[in-house]
Amino acid sequence: MRRLLFKAAAVALVLPLAACSTKGGAETNSTGVTDKEITLGVMADLSGPFKSLSTAITQGNELWAKDVNAAGGVCGRQIKLETVDHGYKADTAKTLYPQIEPKVLGFVQLTGSPVMAALGKNIEADKVTTTPASWSSELLNNPYAMIVGTTYDIEMIDGLSYLQEKGMLADGDSVGHIYVDGEYGANGLRGSKYYAEQHKLQLHDVKITSTDTDLTNVVTGLKGQGVKVILLTTTPKQTGSAAAANKALGLNVPILSNNPAFDPALLKSPAASALDKLYIVASTVPFSADIPKAKEIAQKYAAAGYKEPPNAGTPYGYAVGEVWGTVLKKACENKDLTRDGIHKAMQQTTSADTGDLVAALNFGTPGAPATRQVYVAQPDASAPGGTKYVQPLFEAEAAKAYKAPHEGQ
Repeated sequence: MRRLLFKAAAVALVLPLAACSTKGGAETNSTGVTDKEITLGVMADLSGPFKSLSTAITQGNELWAKDVNAAGGVCGRQIKLETVDHGYKADTAKTLYPQIEPKVLGFVQLTGSPVMAALGKNIEADKVTTTPASWSSELLNNPYAMIVGTTYDIEMIDGLSYLQEKGMLADGDSVGHIYVDGEYGANGLRGSKYYAEQHKLQLHDVKITSTDTDLTNVVTGLKGQGVKVILLTTTPKQTGSAAAANKALGLNVPILSNNPAFDPALLKSPAASALDKLYIVASTVPFSADIPKAKEIAQKYAAAGYKEPPNAGTPYGYAVGEVWGTVLKKACENKDLTRDGIHKAMQQTTSADTGDLVAALNFGTPGAPATRQVYVAQPDASAPGGTKYVQPLFEAEAAKAYKAPHEGQ
């Protein structure tokens, strides 16, 4: 009887060990992981207001996965992407999430502040590390949000500092900030308010909805208030309307926008001639950037045969993949490809090399942006991807001093 009990206990020990079979030394008993594949999710806006940006990010994700797989994969496994389109609609995303979440180890892309807000509690409960294609610092209260790049508030702080350094803005000036109702707009406004306080700017903020298309009256009002700069945390179409009104009304002041507010399609719109006053702030390089990695991705994009015009989302999507590659390799070294293992590996990632596609990143401080560095770009119809950078990576002193809303918590 004792021998039978010993054998039964031995079998009981063997079974769970078999379920946690390993390859490359890493546990495989995890959602989205098999002996052959690691599946990552993409919840994109392929049909809504940020279609061009999200499509380009998705294509960058795909180019990265293709390169990684051609080189043998990660931890002995091929990368597979599971993609769905929520159209920038939170209700649609809430319906799609339970369909895709059980299939993936993490999300390499989840586009949109309202979508991230709608799914934030689910993401935290499911312990699924997620890279939002949304750069609100408010998201950093979710420990599973891995924001690649800086946040909207810091973009505004850095951008305003750039304008002031170039003599386009002075202490005490009047500025206007047009922003979309919601977390995206509010976070951009948080940055402009901070800078305005530091430099005694008179800030006139105007909240609009995502469905507003004609901003002529808004810009007319700002002209009456004597603004020297217009700030935009808007959709691309709204950016085009504001730029056109800026020129038509004879205001002709510099316009500073957060990174999602520009779409190269505007260069073929009636607003094209008015975009010379626009400055775009982002942590990722323009598609046309004169650096080796960006040139390499541009060649890969052309070879892939994508039909859509490229934009800055393509190198960004590739860079996100590179960051995920760093995290996955760390998890593999830790012999833990579970969701808990990915989260731990993210927290241990204090340096992620993207070939300068994105500023240097450090995810080691909870609640803090992974970087405070940005490029400043301007629209350029002659440049592939529609933009060229006019200021290499930099970090303003005001951005260094700024404390994000959840930093240190």
